[in-house]
Amino acid sequence: MKISVSELSLPRAGAVAVAVHADKAMGATAKALDKKTNGALSKAMGNGRFTGAKGQMLGINAPAGLSVSRIVLFGLGEAEKVNVLGLQNAGGKLVGQMNGVGEKQLTIVVDTVRGKLGKIAAADAAAEIAFGARLGSYRFDKYRTTEKAEKKPTLKNVSVAVKGAAAARKALVVKSRIADGVEVTRNLVSEPGNVLYPASFAAEAKKLTKLGVKVEVMGAARLAKLGMNALLGVAAGSQHEAHVVVMQWNGAPASAKQKPLAIVGKGVTFDSGGISLKPGAGMGDMKWDMGGAGVVVGLMTALAGRKAKANIVGVIGLVENMPSGTAQRPGDVVKSMSGQTIEIDNTDAEGRLVLADALWYTQKRFKPTAMIDLATLTGAIIMSLGHVHAGLFASDDDLANALSKAGNDEDELVWRMPLHQEYDNNISSEIADVKNTGREGGGSITAAQFLKRFTNDTKWAHLDIAGMTWSNKGKPTVPKGGTGFGVRLLDRLVADNYEV
Repeated sequence: MKISVSELSLPRAGAVAVAVHADKAMGATAKALDKKTNGALSKAMGNGRFTGAKGQMLGINAPAGLSVSRIVLFGLGEAEKVNVLGLQNAGGKLVGQMNGVGEKQLTIVVDTVRGKLGKIAAADAAAEIAFGARLGSYRFDKYRTTEKAEKKPTLKNVSVAVKGAAAARKALVVKSRIADGVEVTRNLVSEPGNVLYPASFAAEAKKLTKLGVKVEVMGAARLAKLGMNALLGVAAGSQHEAHVVVMQWNGAPASAKQKPLAIVGKGVTFDSGGISLKPGAGMGDMKWDMGGAGVVVGLMTALAGRKAKANIVGVIGLVENMPSGTAQRPGDVVKSMSGQTIEIDNTDAEGRLVLADALWYTQKRFKPTAMIDLATLTGAIIMSLGHVHAGLFASDDDLANALSKAGNDEDELVWRMPLHQEYDNNISSEIADVKNTGREGGGSITAAQFLKRFTNDTKWAHLDIAGMTWSNKGKPTVPKGGTGFGVRLLDRLVADNYEV
């Protein structure tokens, strides 16, 4: 689907969408259409429940005399309270509705009511609507070969018409690069385990070199020399060799002498549970246990694409967790890169083992200003927070607050969870320095406490995104399937706190 921006005018074909604000307040374009149709818009609003409230939509078959096929009224609520998320949702919802009725072309008209559109300029509003349309139009249909025509999307072109199209196009360029990153993450999360495994995932990350990202791929031999035995132990039962990929985007001016922000991702391309085998029902969902690593690659795509003026390091640990004669066993003890020994209490608590070595390596090599890791780490976080918030654990209040704000701004919500010595005591081992699970509840917390042991007092935050990486319910800008959750959140964090 092609998305473009044009100067404000009425289209000659396809569907046209015009904004209506609270109390049925229409902008200039909507009023003009109402006049051309002998009050059809006013009559339609008068005969139903549509008031222009935020999120409402009302479709009208175009009356005779108009060349367009359909008029759609979309509510934005009170003009003074219009916000970015509402505009994005409108764009995504319009795309979904037009695909549902078989339209091929849609023009979304952006004008104001009484000269106001919240605190947002019309050109910026147009870019946000176009951004939402892009996000909402996403489909992973790589493997669809027999889908019936009536189930396929029909929209081919979406144009956002606004006064000052040049400014809108400029704003949309940046938004489009962020959308690129979201789509990369969604694609990676959607790929099956027979296609996406450590080596092929590393190859996908290598493509970032085209955007100016420095990419380094380390195989098992190199990881063994570094002492990453915790990570390698997870991969021991698989035919696929473990990899660690390091991505560096140095966008800050050299004069800034900026220490990098480090983003670390869990990349278990398929998680069977290993010897602690998962139940068969739903195991196929574990293709997206690499969601954290997928976010890192998507984020680096977005940051490099929009030329972010910040130094960012992305590190992903890529393994497949499988049972076999060579697989790691419950009761085994491994020595991590940090030197700490780990008793393997459960081979299905594998992500924290991958991150233990990845985090230690990252802080040791790059000495970052802060580290943030992302992982589909625990089922316990889903039991705690469902599919509304990701779990946030942090050693630093300022970092936690910045992540919470970025999440609220981008509608990628996080909820801070506790860290406490009593939880840490639950992962003490009788034969090693630490064990990889606790047995007294608080599973997502003890997992975070485990990770904290490998941060070496670096400012650190952990995002448990197990409940957010995949969705069985669609939203206007997040269709069902891989969500891309985390890319927009972290891009906002970087933009607000780390760019110079």
